[in-house]
Amino acid sequence: MLFSDLGDSMKPLRKLLTVLIVLAMLVISVLFALQNEVQVPLDLLVYSFGAQSLALWILVAFALGGLLGMLISFVILLRTRASLRSARRQLEKAKVEISKLQDEVSSRFVS
Repeated sequence: MLFSDLGDSMKPLRKLLTVLIVLAMLVISVLFALQNEVQVPLDLLVYSFGAQSLALWILVAFALGGLLGMLISFVILLRTRASLRSARRQLEKAKVEISKLQDEVSSRFVS
């Protein structure tokens, strides 16, 4: 069995594991919210938010951090793909040049 075949057979297990992790995080978040009902105002430099539960502010910060991380990862992924495309183009040009040079060398030896 090849490793690529193993990856296909592991997809249902990976999905199940992802669902279990998401559900566990949801349960932990709800329990955290129930345990931290203290009202806390959030004062930023330019804006003040009204008092909300401490759990809400922490969960919002956690969610915003996750979204920011995904956005940064997406930008890095786009840059990496662009770099890969550029490298593939350079490789194709090099292959064409090698082929031309090989044809020149073989034509010199044949003539």
